[in-house]
Amino acid sequence: MDEARLKKLLRGVRSGTVPLDRAVSQLKELPFAELGYATLDTHRHLRSGFPEVVFGESKSAEQLAGIVAALRDRPSPLLVTRIDAQKAAVCLEAAPEGKYHPEARLFAVRRKVKKLGRVAVVTAGTSDVPIAEEAALTAETLGAPVTRVYDVGVAGIHRLLARRAEIASAKAAVVVAGMEGALASALGGLVGIPVVAVPTSVGYGASFGGLAALLGMLNSCSPNVTVVNIDNGFGAGFYASLIARK
Repeated sequence: MDEARLKKLLRGVRSGTVPLDRAVSQLKELPFAELGYATLDTHRHLRSGFPEVVFGESKSAEQLAGIVAALRDRPSPLLVTRIDAQKAAVCLEAAPEGKYHPEARLFAVRRKVKKLGRVAVVTAGTSDVPIAEEAALTAETLGAPVTRVYDVGVAGIHRLLARRAEIASAKAAVVVAGMEGALASALGGLVGIPVVAVPTSVGYGASFGGLAALLGMLNSCSPNVTVVNIDNGFGAGFYASLIARK
């Protein structure tokens, strides 16, 4: 339940058009829904403006089916991250109106939401696109239009410069890069908006599975750059959406 629906329900009780028992029935699971194996935070949308997102990688298909079924009838968008095609099929059975995005490994049920400011999602290379798509689809599901600017890394920085104005006009930018992660600092110095950097595990041995990019981004000399965990496209898309609603 979001704030608008809660207000409508309470106005109905006050006016007498909504019976008290019906209101109690709708409100009794407002803080959370207990499924036994999961306790769904159904109050999060009221607290933060965005719903709880389900991390699907370590959950069973049966657990995901129950969670998606429990969340499906609520007005908030529904996101399940890090799932394969087999788990996605179960989610689609529970919520046929949803869509699975295999590249991002993300299942989404979109709802009508308040439109946010635009977010730019930028990658250093094509190999970073799956993580970038997780960020982009997260932001879009939460209400932010997304401009995708892919394969503009520092090995050919003229590609980035050609898109600088387009990126700078967004409310926030998500920068996804592996190897040494230099793109975050490069873009941060070119734009005056918040930059959310995502190190990826793309790279050869000395990249240490994304650790080199993570450390490079954490040591950025561009003060408008903040960093999320390795391969955490969801976290970056969510954070950029928070910025974009201001």
